[in-house]
Amino acid sequence: MTTAIHRPAAGRVPLYGWLTAECVSLLGTRVSMIAIPWLVLTTTGSATRTGLVAFAEITPMVLLKAFGGPLVDRVGPRRTAIAADSLSFLVVGLIPLLHHAGSLSFPILLGLVAVAGALRGPGDAATTALIPALVERADVPYERATGLSSAIERGATMIGAAIAGGLVATVGAANAVAVDAVSFGICALLLASTTRRLEDRGPEPAESTSYVAELREGWSFLRRDAVLMSLCLMVAATNLLDLAWSAVLLPVWAHDSGAGVGAVGLVFSVWGGASMLGSVVAAAYGTRLPRFPTYLAAFLITGLPRFVLFALGVPLWVILAMCVVGGASSGFLNPVLGAVQFERIPRAMVGRVSALISAVSWSLMPLGGVLGGLLVSGIGLSPALLAVGFAYFVATMAPVLIPSFRGMNRQVPSATRVATHIRPSQSAY
Repeated sequence: MTTAIHRPAAGRVPLYGWLTAECVSLLGTRVSMIAIPWLVLTTTGSATRTGLVAFAEITPMVLLKAFGGPLVDRVGPRRTAIAADSLSFLVVGLIPLLHHAGSLSFPILLGLVAVAGALRGPGDAATTALIPALVERADVPYERATGLSSAIERGATMIGAAIAGGLVATVGAANAVAVDAVSFGICALLLASTTRRLEDRGPEPAESTSYVAELREGWSFLRRDAVLMSLCLMVAATNLLDLAWSAVLLPVWAHDSGAGVGAVGLVFSVWGGASMLGSVVAAAYGTRLPRFPTYLAAFLITGLPRFVLFALGVPLWVILAMCVVGGASSGFLNPVLGAVQFERIPRAMVGRVSALISAVSWSLMPLGGVLGGLLVSGIGLSPALLAVGFAYFVATMAPVLIPSFRGMNRQVPSATRVATHIRPSQSAY
């Protein structure tokens, strides 16, 4: 009797451990997201070089996401994630060490950022590929798991941005990067200790296939699924524009307006806090919401108004009020998109297909920083904000005219889908 009572709680230990590791890792990453661009901007004064750093990180990340999926399926997402976090601890840690030694030139910084991005590619793909096994073990619906994950991500944005602003202002940008390095090490330890009994891989294929064949099989599946492919292309466009904003437009706004790095941290913090609350609501009630209308409403609120207000130069309190509304709306997006993704991918292919989805979604991001830098240098900050905002509006509202997006609505999973015993309407907490 005792065993039956405690079995559900024990089954959720890997999910809780994974969520905690995600929180720690994302806290550190959010610190670097502010600290590294600010380091480049204040030491070089160049918006273009600031954009190049983002390009150097994201390009290898996207490539390794695209081509590392079969590796995740073969090695197992748990082992891949732990290895990537352990190596990232060493690579990111070199940035503050070399800075203090006076040896951190701009080319060396680009190289280290590129290696860190290359490790994040398969690492992020593996972390995402763990979700089906975690959901099965914990016996929760996908909206619940992806909603909690999104809440963790948004909360880490809020807290990490506040920490980053304070750290950069007090101890300097290079020292703040050390927090990111430590977070990778802690994340590897958490995953190793809490997910030891988790089933690390899906069913073995009926016959042995080559790495290239597995990669081709994953791409063929994604290409044939109109819903997933349409979502990938839309998210690719928004990721491009979001990175132009976060990596270049926002830091330049803070620098030129005199608001300072503290304002950057405040904007990310308020946005992240509101997003976290939105994600918590989505986790609790996501199974009751119509997916496509929720998607449209959230993007309409979280997109264009953000860019317009920054371009108009409104007071900081107005911008922060917008961050509350827009952030809360954005919290509904990842639970919806994540649930759609994992409902449609066969368990045996989850590593390679989810990695390809992530790669396609991130494929334009290497150009985001470059785009932001070129726009600011070419037409000025305010026109650049308006141009990016209008493009964001077009990208997110275009699905109204594309029939395939209606396929986002819930479907009854077949025997070949992931975690077929889990019902979207199931209540777990």
